[in-house]
Amino acid sequence: MMNYQFNSDSPKSFIAYPKGDFDIESNSVRKPRKIKPLSYHPVILIKYLGNRVMYYYKLHPLMLLLLILLSFGVLSFIVVSVYTGGIRADSSILNTGLDDGYYPFSKLRNLVMVAGHSVYTSSSCEKVDKEGSWFLEAYQRNPGQAATFVEHIKEGVESAARDEEALLLFSGGETRKDAGPRSEAQSYWMVAESKGWFGNQEKVRWKALTEEHARDSFENLLFSVCRFRELTGSYPQNITVVGYDFKKERFVNLHRSAIRFPETRFAYLGTPAATTSKEAALKGEALVRTQFQHDPYACLGSLRRKKIGRDPFHRSIPYPNGCPEIAGLFRYCGASLYTGSLPWP
Repeated sequence: MMNYQFNSDSPKSFIAYPKGDFDIESNSVRKPRKIKPLSYHPVILIKYLGNRVMYYYKLHPLMLLLLILLSFGVLSFIVVSVYTGGIRADSSILNTGLDDGYYPFSKLRNLVMVAGHSVYTSSSCEKVDKEGSWFLEAYQRNPGQAATFVEHIKEGVESAARDEEALLLFSGGETRKDAGPRSEAQSYWMVAESKGWFGNQEKVRWKALTEEHARDSFENLLFSVCRFRELTGSYPQNITVVGYDFKKERFVNLHRSAIRFPETRFAYLGTPAATTSKEAALKGEALVRTQFQHDPYACLGSLRRKKIGRDPFHRSIPYPNGCPEIAGLFRYCGASLYTGSLPWP
């Protein structure tokens, strides 16, 4: 056997083919092709991804379809989770507002409502019983008219003072364009304040508030009931309305019936009209009463047009957001009485 010894003088190893592709036919080496880096331009990137998807689809069409469905399901789950989470958050906020401890007047059970008839425009409250201090329509410009407004305010304050569980609401919106964005309700509250609440400040002022959206007598009643619900968390056990004595039949027999409130728990405190306007007032009331008999919810014809005319500043009415139990009553329009469910027996 022959032994071959390799020492340091052995020839060095060599590379048979240099780096790159060796072309046997031409007996030359081709330089390797440089790989272009991936461009991050949006259009190029989209085309690249599209090509990769199509390539993968040709190889594994079923797997790609399952992957797309899975991705769609995950995305749908995320969207639904975020949406329902937002609803739950909103509901928790609303429920906080409906908690019994949240309502500032939750201990009050009865409603005393004073229906507004005009807007106070004077810069001071020194002459509240003078016609020049109020914005009056042509039919209201009679001596002694302003004094009747003050009498309504006084009657409402004294009625609330006699009942420890009564909430007093002055009702009436921004009904006169030339009077500016001042509400009838705020006008009445300011007059009561200027009169020191007729000696009942400690008893009444803290529980006297406003309802500032009503545009007619029916809304005076309906909106005040909703406002009562917003403030107390419940509906009034008893309702007392203060207004002109010649409007008693309208409120007791028409408006009360329209909301189907029990007659035994409904009272009307009427004060006389100014002597100089009594005859005209009675004639006008007879006409309006007939209109409400045919259109008890003031949603048709002349009553509706009159109501729209008493909203010169296009105020958005918030009700029935604060009284969801009677939302159907707010939406109802018809010549017959509403027959849906109501929260009072």
